[in-house]
Amino acid sequence: MVTFRKAAIIASVFFILGAVLQGSGTSHTLSKLGSVDAIGGSFTLALAAAITIYMMTKFALPISTTQAIVGAIIGWNFFTGNHTDSATLEKIVISWIAGPLIGAVFAVLLYIAVKKFKNASRIHLIRFESYIKTGLIVVGAFGAYSLGANNIANVMGVFVPAFHLKDLNLWIFTLDSSQQLLLLGGLAVASGIITYSWKVMATIGNNIVELSSEAALVVVLAQSMVLFIFSSTGLSNLCVRIGLPPIPMVPVSSSQVIVGCILGIGLYKGARNINFKVLGEIGLGWIISPVASGLLTFFMLFFMKNIFGINVGTKVSEEIPSSGLTTGLAVSGQVDVSVIIKYLLLGLFIFGTIGIVFYILLENKKRREMQRSEEKFWKNMK
Repeated sequence: MVTFRKAAIIASVFFILGAVLQGSGTSHTLSKLGSVDAIGGSFTLALAAAITIYMMTKFALPISTTQAIVGAIIGWNFFTGNHTDSATLEKIVISWIAGPLIGAVFAVLLYIAVKKFKNASRIHLIRFESYIKTGLIVVGAFGAYSLGANNIANVMGVFVPAFHLKDLNLWIFTLDSSQQLLLLGGLAVASGIITYSWKVMATIGNNIVELSSEAALVVVLAQSMVLFIFSSTGLSNLCVRIGLPPIPMVPVSSSQVIVGCILGIGLYKGARNINFKVLGEIGLGWIISPVASGLLTFFMLFFMKNIFGINVGTKVSEEIPSSGLTTGLAVSGQVDVSVIIKYLLLGLFIFGTIGIVFYILLENKKRREMQRSEEKFWKNMK
C-alpha cells in the first residue's frame, strides 16, 4: 500500500513539472473564454473560485476546479459587460461530458488487459502485488504530471493576460512570464496536496466503490491518459498532420474523469457495489460549483470596484487606462516578483534536499527496526 505521505510528495513534484513544462495550452483556452485585463480582477476571480472550492472541500465533495474557475470567468464577463466566447465555452462543457465517458472506456479496456495479463502470466500473487505497488507509484507520477499540465490553467490562467514578469534566468534554463506564474500556481497546489487533500482522497478512493489494487492502477492510468490527451499540443499537431481534427486544449475536470473511471470499472464488475448516494452528492457538487463561483465572483467584483476602488477590468473594446495601483503592480513589480521567485526556488531546493536526505535516513531506520523485529520473532519461534 502507498502511504498518503509518499503519494502527496510524488504528486506535488510531478504536478509542478507538468504545470511548468506543458501548462500553457489550456491557459490560453481560458484566456479566450474571458481575457481578464486587470490584476485586481484576476485576484478577485481566483479568490472567489478558491472560496467555492474550499467550502465544497470542507464537506468532502470532489469539486471540479475547472467548473469553479469557468463560473468565475463568466461572472467577470457579466460584470464587465464582456462577451463570453460561446465556442470556447462549448468546447469546455463538452469536455466535462466527454472526459468521464472517455475515462470510463479507457478504464474498462485497461482493466480487461491487466486481468488477462495476470491470468496468462500465472505470476505469484505476492510478486504481482509488488509490481502493482511499483506501477502505482509510476502511474501516480504520470497522473500528477498530466494533472499539472491540464489543470494548472484553473489556478493561474486568469493571471496570464494581466500579469507580466521579466524572464527569469536560472542558469540552466529560462522561465518566461507565463511559466513563472504557472510555477507559482504549481507550488500553491502542491502545498494544498500535502496539507488538505486527505478527505477528498478518501472519498474518491473508498466511498464510491471499493477497488482492488489493479483496479486502482487502471483508474489512475486512465485518468492520466485523458488529461494528457487534452493538454498535449504535440498530439493535437499530429492529428492535424494526418488529416484529423485537432484535439482541443481544454482544462478537463479531473474529478469528473476519475469518478467516470471508477464508475466504469464498477459497472463492468456489476453495479451492486456502487454507492449511488455518494455519487449523487458528487454530481450535486458539480452542478452547484460553477453557479456558486459565478455569483460569488460577481458580488465580490462589485465590492472590489465600488467600495475599494480597485480596477477589476473593462470591456475589451474600451481603452480605459489602468489605475495607478494596477500599473504599479504590473510594471514596477516585475523585477521584484521575479527576484522573489528566484530566491524562493533556491530555498525550496535547499530545504527539499535536506528533506529528502532526512526521509531516506528515516526510512532506513524503519527498515532496520523491522529487520530486527523479524529476526527477534524467528529467534523466539525456534
